[in-house]
Amino acid sequence: MKRICVYCGSNPGARPIYLEAAREVGRTIVEAGMGVVYGGAKVGCMGAVADAALGAGGEVIGVIPHGLIEMEVAHMGLTQLEAVDSLHERKARFETLSDAFIVLPGGHGSHDELFETLTWLQLGIHDKPVCVLNLDGYYDLLLAHMDHCEQEGFVKPQYRSTLLVAKTPADLIPTLAAFTAPERPNWRVKPQP
Repeated sequence: MKRICVYCGSNPGARPIYLEAAREVGRTIVEAGMGVVYGGAKVGCMGAVADAALGAGGEVIGVIPHGLIEMEVAHMGLTQLEAVDSLHERKARFETLSDAFIVLPGGHGSHDELFETLTWLQLGIHDKPVCVLNLDGYYDLLLAHMDHCEQEGFVKPQYRSTLLVAKTPADLIPTLAAFTAPERPNWRVKPQP
């Protein structure tokens, strides 16, 4: 793995552990010899990941829609900042630039990115690992819901098992490295820009 994409909130969360974990994730990726790809913002957990990775001497690539640059949330101190026209294009660039995906505690945007990335894995658009950081049980209810989806026949077991889970930032890299892509039918779908 050369670069890991980190999905996380533009908010700091309600408790200090979220920013602390975001910083630790940024440092952990760089200490493992990899770069960070993320949403390009300077605020919240996004900014914390970027600043910690940069502070550790790492490469940080941000991908951000023009509209968010105009709202002055773009991090202008990154290794590289790519401006794109839409959220769809942003997610396609994340996939192109990254070898794995980590999802930190976050809101609607992080969940959208998580589920699109999982869907692309299921469809064979990529074969890259996707892991949530279940910090202090943040994703317990989501994981229970995904188990429910499998039990009710809407998610096949081989695709339910593609969502990896780590409890601490230190567990993320080994969890990603142990991933094996699922067997799929002989169909592939190309991503739309």
